[in-house]
Amino acid sequence: MSHPKYPKLLEPLDLGFTTLKNRVLMGSMHTMLEEAPEGFERMAAYYGERARGQVGLIVTGGISPNDLGHALPIGEAMDNIPYAAKHKQVTKAVHDEGGKICMQILHVGRYGYTEKNVSASDTKAPISPFPARALTEEEIEFTIESYAHSAAMAQYANYDGVEIMGSEGYLINQFIAAKTNKRTDGWGGSYQNRIKFPIEIVRRTRERVGENFIIIYRLSMLDLVEGGSTWDEVVELAKEIEKVGATIINTGIGWHEARVPTIGTVVPRGGFAWVTKRMMGEVKIPLIATNRINTPEIAEKVLNDGCADMVSMARPFLADPEFVIKAMEDRGDEINTCIACNQACLDHTFTMQVCSCLVNARACHETKLNYEPTTQKKKIAVVGAGPAGLASSTLSAMRGHEVHLFEAEGEIGGQFNMAKVIPGKEDYAETIRYFNRQIELTGVNLKLNTRVTSEELLRQDFDEVILCTGVTPRKVEFPGSDDSRVLDYAQVLYHNATVGERVAIIGAGGIGFDMAEFLAHQGESPSQDVSLYMKEWGVDMDYTKGGSLAESPLPEPSAREIYLLKRSKGKHGKKLGKTTGWIHRSSLSMKKVNMIGSVVYDKFDDQGLHIQVGEEKRVLAVDNVIVCAGQEPLRDLKDDLENANVKVHLIGGANEASELDAKRAINEASYLAASI
Repeated sequence: MSHPKYPKLLEPLDLGFTTLKNRVLMGSMHTMLEEAPEGFERMAAYYGERARGQVGLIVTGGISPNDLGHALPIGEAMDNIPYAAKHKQVTKAVHDEGGKICMQILHVGRYGYTEKNVSASDTKAPISPFPARALTEEEIEFTIESYAHSAAMAQYANYDGVEIMGSEGYLINQFIAAKTNKRTDGWGGSYQNRIKFPIEIVRRTRERVGENFIIIYRLSMLDLVEGGSTWDEVVELAKEIEKVGATIINTGIGWHEARVPTIGTVVPRGGFAWVTKRMMGEVKIPLIATNRINTPEIAEKVLNDGCADMVSMARPFLADPEFVIKAMEDRGDEINTCIACNQACLDHTFTMQVCSCLVNARACHETKLNYEPTTQKKKIAVVGAGPAGLASSTLSAMRGHEVHLFEAEGEIGGQFNMAKVIPGKEDYAETIRYFNRQIELTGVNLKLNTRVTSEELLRQDFDEVILCTGVTPRKVEFPGSDDSRVLDYAQVLYHNATVGERVAIIGAGGIGFDMAEFLAHQGESPSQDVSLYMKEWGVDMDYTKGGSLAESPLPEPSAREIYLLKRSKGKHGKKLGKTTGWIHRSSLSMKKVNMIGSVVYDKFDDQGLHIQVGEEKRVLAVDNVIVCAGQEPLRDLKDDLENANVKVHLIGGANEASELDAKRAINEASYLAASI
């Protein structure tokens, strides 16, 4: 069967002893299901659903080869038959759907959150509170043996192969890089000595599992840290790994401690495929490109441009388990696109919560959240077409209810219409596109430009009403706050109010940061241009030194002089996402945004904004003040409806407006829609 729209993406890949049905790898993600109650049953449902969606090859989250390799004090190592036997229900679920699955073997080394951390040398990672001690030579031998034994256990569990995690700054990377390997024995010193560790792991693993077993080696092609590998060294290691029996080489981009964003929504789509392209032709085995490949169009382009033989997508399979089958059936417009927000996936994993997805609440909860056809059709009104209203209306209609969706504005999307104009958040438009298509497919009766009243809702005799009326920007009162030059965030982001050259932003939460980003950038957004992005964040695309870092980042100057103000003490943005907050802070620092805390707002007049910081009184000579100080819920219909005995549900911002939280809004909407 030929696929005219995505011919390269959907072409089989012959590995000699086996063939992958297409060029799509579901990349590794640790979901915390590995440690959860009923975790194996839940993993079986999760991976099985992706296999049913026709992905070519799945890689699991990382599993440690021994007890020193865990990321957390909890967890089991793949080193014994009873534990390996538990994995058989996962592999069976995938194989029953005609899929293939590899287990990732991951030893975290100095990145562990445990007092047992080990590494190539005595060291401490900046992202772990615990130091690591150097492995002895006997322990190195034991670790190599652990990898080979772990692969054999994976084979016993009926996995089709393993991925050996050699990148992202984990243990194998810690041996390879001079930055972390200070050894003076045969495992340190020269590059040839430092790469003996990964080479020996792959060699020993291939000997143990035989020829007809996939071994993917995840090679750090771009360390993005000082003291990282040079390009010539990366190529040398790739060739050695090929020689000792790897089936495929997967691309690793950046150590976790690197100060260059590599997977956040600010990263251009397919923004690191150029690195894999450099390696094409250096080895004969297939190469996989990765990072921010989130649509079939981007994936097809990466393959067509000769950047790789295969593409890896991890988070896109949280967002939509049917990604591949929709591409196969020319239903690409129905794909629920990953927006790389990290809010429900990585932020959950790093806070020890089970992973999910902001745009797909079912991800990793397939045994707990299902949208079964209704046995009792109801007439339902949904008021407000922001994220909560869109999810609840389309899912309720999909289950068979008659759904009427009322939206006061002339378009759906709510707060996402503001998010999508922020440089680095352009992908939020994809979620609006997805829901527009779902409204068509599920038959939701959409009524735009309709500020519906309680009288109208009562007249139409709805069985239940879901209020997703969202929020309105909170006002901050001070002398002059009613001046026309004092704006709220919606006036700027949604209604395109003109903003001057010098601006004070009141409020340094998520919206304040977004506003500063919006006002600081001019012209092309770096997230839309790979070379501009690499220059802005200090990546040398010529790879002239180890780690591929430039002498310094070279961001475009800010379009405005910006003050980001907040009443509270402490650093700005401390409540931002765990995995993305540093990106936002770094970006605004590069733009020289003035971040000031402990501010009292005295007044605004023709001189500017008068403030007090501690004992010091200051006047900020600004043209505009933009208030981003939170929001109030809109609930004006609730009482009338409840007084008339209508069943009312409040979700999203209408229910809890303290922070704009699309993750919570869509999650609430999904569980509600499943229960009506």
